[in-house]
Order: sequence, then structure tokens, then C-alpha cells
Amino acid sequence: NEFSLIQQYFSSLGKAPGVALGVGDDGAVLDVPEGEQLVVTVDTLVAGVHFPFDASPGDIARRALRVNLSDIAAMAAQPHWFTLALTLPEANEYWVQQFSQALAEDAALFGCALVGGDTTAGPLSISIQVLGTVPQGKVLTRSGAKVGDSIYVTGSLGEGAAALSIVGDDSKLVVPELAAIDNEEAKGLLLQRFYRPEPRLLEGLRLRDLASAALDISDGLVADLDHIAEFSGLGAEIEFDKLPISPWLLALTKTSPEPACITEWVLSGGDDYELCFTVPKQNRQAVDMLIQKGELSACNIGQMTKQLGVRCFDAQGGLMDIEKMGYQHF
Repeated sequence: NEFSLIQQYFSSLGKAPGVALGVGDDGAVLDVPEGEQLVVTVDTLVAGVHFPFDASPGDIARRALRVNLSDIAAMAAQPHWFTLALTLPEANEYWVQQFSQALAEDAALFGCALVGGDTTAGPLSISIQVLGTVPQGKVLTRSGAKVGDSIYVTGSLGEGAAALSIVGDDSKLVVPELAAIDNEEAKGLLLQRFYRPEPRLLEGLRLRDLASAALDISDGLVADLDHIAEFSGLGAEIEFDKLPISPWLLALTKTSPEPACITEWVLSGGDDYELCFTVPKQNRQAVDMLIQKGELSACNIGQMTKQLGVRCFDAQGGLMDIEKMGYQHF
């Protein structure tokens, strides 16, 4: 039953500093450090929408926690605790054991403890709420960009969207022949990126005093950058040739009959969970120095403008036609 599942598989995940009262009561009691502000994010993942029905419980657990941690990273916060609302079609003990084990491993890896939640019967869905802290006045938001600020993104783009081509029930790998990597290796890399996105927590902390605005790329670069532009009352211009694309992903699409797929994956595919952030001119040298020293995985892709809207230019300086801004939930 509900209470035995919680007691057996989830109660041990809540032992951590700052937890005055955790899993098992009507609510959690947490000690927020003095001089810190609380940052709260929540995401719901639904079977058949955000992950395949046949995905393993461990993969689902890791993805559910990590996409929430990505939001915490975008706000330059440090994660501490999280809650879990788990809706299950049935009380499958094996499924719950595998799910809780993977969740516990990732919770320990990223330093956050489970402090409460709920279990109920129904179509499989997972809602995780992460609570973190940030020093007073140091939080990064979407609304702080200024005209002339440089636009950066962390990591590489397009792999999350490419992964969607193989995780669906009736989808297959887009490219039948690969130039520099075999299909099985490519599939493994894509699945790793989809189920275990790397929340850019360290990058977020390093950007606290350097970036002017930030968010994580979940719905697509263009769509999410447009959020920064809209909230800041500005526009943005980016150069496609400056966008970070992994060589192995380019190789994956080299022989594709539809090479345009890489453009869509990178610009509007989503599911990358990288950070997109803006940097004022006076801080650009410091950011570039972190990149050169290998302390920040990021690259400059454009700048904020007075002209509203997001525009992308090709290598010849031509304005690219963006047919799809990003993922639409409805």
C-alpha cells in the first residue's frame, strides 16, 4: 500500500543537513540558511508524452530529477531538497524499487534530499519539486538582459532533440548510415543525453556575479532565448555557425537525405537542458577567461538587440527562416 511503499523505498532518501522533519509527516520542515533566498521549481513528466511507456524505472527517475535540477542551475541556485508526487497504474514493487534506487543515486550525486511527497493510483506520471537556495539578491532571472549583452550557451545543442527520434514507440534512427560513428554507439550517446541530461549546476554558480539573465534550454534554443528577450523587452541575434554542435552529431547526419534536420534539432528541438545566458560587456572578459581555463563549458553565439524578436543568421550573413520556434505543450 501507499504507506508501506513510502516507508520501504523513499524514507531513507531524506537524511541531509537542513532537514528538521522529512518524509513521513504531513509536511516537511526545513532550515533555510541565514542570508539565503529559497528557489523552488517543479516539473511533471507524463508517460507517453515526456518519456516512452516502456522506459525503465531507473531512466525515468534520473530524467525526472535532472530536468528539475536544470531549472535550479539556471537560477544560479544550490539544490538541497526535493519532493516527489508519484502516480502509478499499480503498486508494482519491482518498479518502485528500481525507481527509488536510481533516484537515491542521483539525489546523492547532486546533493539533494527527498523531504516529502505523495503516491496515488492512475496513469504513470512523476512530479518533482526541487528547493534550493541562493545568496540574497544573487538569483539569475530571465529579465536582466540589456542591449549589447553577449549571448552564450553551455555544452552542445541538438542531441536532446535527436534522441527523440529513437525513444518514441514507432520512431527510428533518422540516419541509416553514419560517417564516423556506428549506429549502436550513436544510439547509446543519444539515450544517455535524453535520460541523463547533465544539469549545469556548477556553471550556474560560476555565473552568479557575471551573467545578467539565464534560463535552461528545454523547449528549444530559439523559443527559450525568446523568453529572455521578451522578459527583458529586447530582441536577440545569433549566428548559426557559432552554435556548439558535437562532431559526432554532425557525423550522424552527414549522409542523411534530409540534412536540414540538424538545423531544426539545434534551433528548436529542445530537451538539451543546457544554459542560455547573457553577459554584459564589462563581464565578458571574465567569462571568456573561465572558458579558456576549462572552468566553464560555453561559447558566445550572438548578442541582445533593441529590435524585438529572435533572428538567426547563416555563414553568409543571410537571415535564416525559422519555421518552428520550439516545443509547444498544447
